[in-house]
Amino acid sequence: MSTTTLLGALLPAVPLVAGLLGLLLPPAPRAAGTGTDRARRVAIALGVAGAAGALALAVALLVTLDRPAEASTTWVDLGGLTVSLGVRLDGAAALVAVAVAAVALAVQVYSIGYLRRGPHDDVDTDHRYPPYAAQISLFTAAMLLVVVAGDLILLLVGWEVMGICSYLLIAHDRRLPEAPAAAMKAFLVTRVGDVGFLLGIALLGVSAGSFRIADVLAHDHATGTLTAACLLLLAGVAGKSAQFPLHTWLPDAMAGPTPISALIHAATMVAAGVYAVTRLYPLFEAAPTALAVLGVMASVTLLLGAFAATAQDDLKRVLAWSTVSQIGYMTGALAVGSTSAALFHLLTHAAFKALLFLAAGAVIHAVGTTLMSRMGGLRRSMPVTFWCTVIGLGALAGVPPLSGFWSKDGVLTVAHDAALHGTGPAPAWVGWLVWLAGLVGVAVTAWYATRLLLRTFFGETRMPLAHPHDPPAVMRWPVLLLAVPAALLGLAGFNWAFARRLLLTPTASAPEHLLLHVGPELLLPLALLVVGAGLAWLRWRRDPAADPATALGPLRPVFAAGFRLDDVQRALVVRPTKALARAARTADEVAVDGAVEGSGRAALGLGGGLAALHRAALPRAAVGVLAGALLIGLAAVVIGVSA
Repeated sequence: MSTTTLLGALLPAVPLVAGLLGLLLPPAPRAAGTGTDRARRVAIALGVAGAAGALALAVALLVTLDRPAEASTTWVDLGGLTVSLGVRLDGAAALVAVAVAAVALAVQVYSIGYLRRGPHDDVDTDHRYPPYAAQISLFTAAMLLVVVAGDLILLLVGWEVMGICSYLLIAHDRRLPEAPAAAMKAFLVTRVGDVGFLLGIALLGVSAGSFRIADVLAHDHATGTLTAACLLLLAGVAGKSAQFPLHTWLPDAMAGPTPISALIHAATMVAAGVYAVTRLYPLFEAAPTALAVLGVMASVTLLLGAFAATAQDDLKRVLAWSTVSQIGYMTGALAVGSTSAALFHLLTHAAFKALLFLAAGAVIHAVGTTLMSRMGGLRRSMPVTFWCTVIGLGALAGVPPLSGFWSKDGVLTVAHDAALHGTGPAPAWVGWLVWLAGLVGVAVTAWYATRLLLRTFFGETRMPLAHPHDPPAVMRWPVLLLAVPAALLGLAGFNWAFARRLLLTPTASAPEHLLLHVGPELLLPLALLVVGAGLAWLRWRRDPAADPATALGPLRPVFAAGFRLDDVQRALVVRPTKALARAARTADEVAVDGAVEGSGRAALGLGGGLAALHRAALPRAAVGVLAGALLIGLAAVVIGVSA
């Protein structure tokens, strides 16, 4: 094993060890004391060390990896169907690993201050910090395993471990009644998609005779098998990356601690689906039907998330719906044939969305509420948080020259080319759909980003008794450091050494495959950006005390409820499933149990009757014996005559 592949193997191993050791720590009793403080300090050390070690390894891998590398060894041979242990490394894997580890480290450090006191009071210490920090480490290890895995089964292991970690972390705050329900919803909805993901992996493995990714990509699959497998994989992608129609778990997952929201949205769960498609993209290129489905799914999700974000009052839910929309840009780029544009937006989104969630956490930590209707005027008392939020929202909306401007423009450009020139592997109409949805998304994103900034930081304070202030240093520094890539990472696209790492074919010539596009096509998105932000500002300027979302009129409750798709799911899936379960239970109790218990009762009754006859008095017994003898004699006569 070379040094490069050794670094790749160690990447998930380091946070995994830190997480397993952290689980051995006592969760600490409810009463604070020396043991509690010691367990917390050890948990902090393990969590930060695991994330910092993973980041150091990821940076070392990024520096040393000059060409794709792979190493594997056979793990299980199931009658010619092999499962291997190994890593598959390239430039994209190294960059995504750096992003995952950097966000994980920021979350671990930030959580030290955020969970020192409860989010709703000033005195309660979270005594369950050791399992919390350990679960973050396991979450990080699982995502890094997905990033470097060279075998589909190994990738599936990381994929599923992320699911259980998300369940545990979303439900961490037991004081919130909605947290357990949100965790269960996230777990079940993503499991629905994972059934398809598992079946897709099984189809590919059986077809290729191996689950090794290199073997699966090299095999000549039958067209029907390949299309079916890709569509099944997209079910898992829709679940993990919160794409329509399996997106409904992500807004409710905001019941978890805010640092966990940053981790899920920026570095792990929602990024996993997009990354998995890029990992297997040659298969999707050969299945245009699957790419067409992906394009429709991306366009619907992009607009659905953007419009739903416009009507939310909860600060975290605005950002959650924003993530749903932004992932739509990434899957849209994949649908029109550009993995580099999708991964570029994934990286910039990781930076500015982690920044936004941690800044939102600072606001929530200071004012004790997530509702923007109870905020306002915070820019004077929280200047550091304000300016970091400005950078994050600017990158989200696509304000030049911030990172999101360049990566979002890259997605729109490749979609425009696919629409006009048919350059993508999917039909041209997919390019038109993604491009038009992306343009509408630019205006709507600018609108709700401006509304969030105005409602939270401008105007008069709506909580006169609160005394907000910028967070302590342990929370402030992660936010400040994340502001740097959120602002400047997009400019890295001008560097050919960076750009070539995101290409499936890194030998391609530089001029033809630049990530950034500077030209007149930038004017339309910029104009839409100005229109969206300007409309929100004008509505607020007319009445600073009013919510700009009042402009939505009767559509506001529909948007706020996410187009009531939760109700649709309950009507079409949950209620029929419960009705079927009740019918099955009734059939089991009445038919199956009834037959079994009825036969038992019949046998018991027959036995009781025979026992009663057996215990009869002598005259009645004699009569019975004589009657039986007469019947036997009569039967013998009848049989003899007939013979």
